[in-house]
Amino acid sequence: MTITLNGESREVEGGACPVTELLERLGLAGQPVLVELNGQALLRGEFASQEVTEGAEVEGIRMVAGG
Repeated sequence: MTITLNGESREVEGGACPVTELLERLGLAGQPVLVELNGQALLRGEFASQEVTEGAEVEGIRMVAGG
C-alpha cells in the first residue's frame, strides 16, 4: 500500500490496517508517537479503531525527552 508519511510517498507492506498495525510495520510500536491521519489528530486510544488505507496522509512525530 502506498501512503504519504510525513510529506513523502512511502510504500508499506500489506494492505489497509489500523494505525496500531502501521506503527508495528514501521518499527514504532510501543514508542510514544503522536499521529495525524488525513488531517485529524488521533488520541492513542483511537489508534486501534482508525484504519489507514491506500493513499492516506499520515504524520507521525516521535516524542523524545531530554534535558
